[in-house]
Formats: sequence, C-alpha cells, structure tokens
Amino acid sequence: MGESLIKKAISKSLHRIPDGRTWKIMEVCGTHTMSIGRMGIRPILGNKLKLISGPGCPVCVTSEGDLFRSLWLARQKDVIIATFGDMIRVPVGDENLMDLKAYGADVRVVYSPQDSLKIAMNNPGKQVVFLAVGFETTSPTIAATIKSAKMAGLKNFSIFPMMKLVPPALQFICAHPDLNIEGFLLPGHVSAIIGIEPYKFIVDKFSIPCAIGGFEDEDIVDSLLSLTEQIEKGKPQIYNSYSRVVKPDGNHVALQLLREVFHPGHAHWRGVGGLESSGLDLNKAYADFDVANRFDLPGGEPPEREDCLCGEVILGKILPGQCPQFGRGCTPQKPLGPCMVSSEGACAAYYKYGQ
Repeated sequence: MGESLIKKAISKSLHRIPDGRTWKIMEVCGTHTMSIGRMGIRPILGNKLKLISGPGCPVCVTSEGDLFRSLWLARQKDVIIATFGDMIRVPVGDENLMDLKAYGADVRVVYSPQDSLKIAMNNPGKQVVFLAVGFETTSPTIAATIKSAKMAGLKNFSIFPMMKLVPPALQFICAHPDLNIEGFLLPGHVSAIIGIEPYKFIVDKFSIPCAIGGFEDEDIVDSLLSLTEQIEKGKPQIYNSYSRVVKPDGNHVALQLLREVFHPGHAHWRGVGGLESSGLDLNKAYADFDVANRFDLPGGEPPEREDCLCGEVILGKILPGQCPQFGRGCTPQKPLGPCMVSSEGACAAYYKYGQ
C-alpha cells in the first residue's frame, strides 16, 4: 500500500472525528506499535486521532518481582538459565541477566522453548530453567515443550511460569476510570490462538469498538477505518480485519494443548498489579516442571523504579516521549526499563522511528 493511499485512507478516518475532539485508540500489541511506527502513521494523524500503546509486550508487563527472581535463579549453583533474547537486558535495579552472564552465570539465549530441552539433555548434572514469558501466542509452544520433557522423563528441566493472558488485562483497562479508551486495535497473533469470543465482553459490557488487525499496511489502515466508523455511528462490534488468519473460535489444537498443561492463575503485571486468572499455572500432572517446586524462590513484589514510567506507558496513561527520561537517561543502549529493551516495547518503537 503506497504512502499516498495510506494518507488518503487515514484522511477518511480523520474526517469522521468532530472538530475539537480527540479519539483515543489503543493498539494492544507491541508488534502493531512497531508496524505503525514503521509505516509513519502517527505523524499524519494530527490531534484528532491518538494511537496509544497497550500492555501487549510480554517482556514489558513482566513484574519487577519476577525479574528479580529470574536473576536470583541465575546466581544459583549448577543452574542454567534459558531465555528469549529480549529478557537478557531488562534491568532490575542496576543489574540484568547479561551482567550476571559476564560475571560467570550460565545464561543462554534460545530461539524456541524446545531448545532448552536440548540444553537439559546435554547437561544432566545441572538444572535448566526456561524463563517462560509470553502471551497466548507463545504459550502453546511452552506447553508442548513441557509435554516433551515429561515424555522424555527429564528431571533437570523446569520453567519459571510468567505467561500472561490478554483478555483480563483488557478488562482492567476497560474498567479503569481514567483511561477512556474509545477503541481497541486487538492483537492479531494472540487472536489467531484464542479467536473472537474472549473479547466479546469489551463490546457487550463496555460498548467499546474493536478491530482485530494484522500487521501489513492494509490491515492496520482497514482496522482504523472500521474503528472510526464504529465510533462515529455508535455501533461497537468486533471487526475481524485479519480473517485470513484469525478464525472465530481460534486454534483448537493450541487451545486444547493449553488446557491440558495449564490453568488460569493469579499474575502480577507491571503497571497494573495483581490480576486474578490472568496468568498460566501448571496443572497437577505437570507441576513437577514448575521451578517453584525445585527451588525456594524469594517472594514479594519490590516497587518499580521511580525514574522509569514504563508502567504508565503500558496502560496508555502517557506516550513514551512524555517520560522525562525518554531518549535522555533511557535509551536502547542504556535502558531503565523493559519498554526500551524489548523488540515489542513502545519506548523502543518510538525511539527507533523518531516519534
């Protein structure tokens, strides 16, 4: 889709907004934030349409306490930490996993949870812990990995379950008295797994328009056109602009795998706090693979650092550039928080695309 067509379509959306009004649409997914930045959409919106980022970056919403426990695990004798690359540079105070690796901790970046099984098989004398961060998109692959570990009889492999579920976070945002979101651009990847049904409360209970979007130019523009039309007409619905991938009832195989291995449990989110049934805990048949049953983990939830406003960015309370540290005390080279580290982080996206 050419730049002129994008501008023409966006102009059509903007004409629906009354003069003197600003409509706020939250793009929930971090990949959408990156795509919107790459497409150069934000600068042509003016003051009428405000796109704000949401809690759609799994690394970004990981709590300070879980990050602290990850570093604690990395310090233990005969432990190998396997993790996705984004986690390795997230700071906890003045330290991160990369620092501990430099000091001798065995921290290894993997591209798939299955890679951590190979590490466990090749290191039978050590405990291998996979830092299980992700939403519904990656959780099925983590579930499959745990099933494989059980079938192989591995006794030196476990996960630190930090997975999150998107709908409970959206419930929190919809009910928040200060956010006043007028539309949601819902995540394509997550929706490919869970389908449309889990979002219906947004329309039925809160009357907020929704569009499930893909990540190409046409997907995002089509979603914005639908959202502004829904707001203008006062007829909220869940519009599926990504129907080539997202089916109404989701991915049956992936959902069955999740139900077999996990059940919803309490989880702590950065910027949000504790939310019931917003995380994934291991079912009884697979409980041996929970790191909490291998180690006496430290408890508690330390406060988030005051000089990092990542939590407010995640909730859409502020834009990244409104943080006093953005691009000054906090850069991708020296981040203060996960929003500037992760490839899906809002601060990283705004910094990369000069917004």
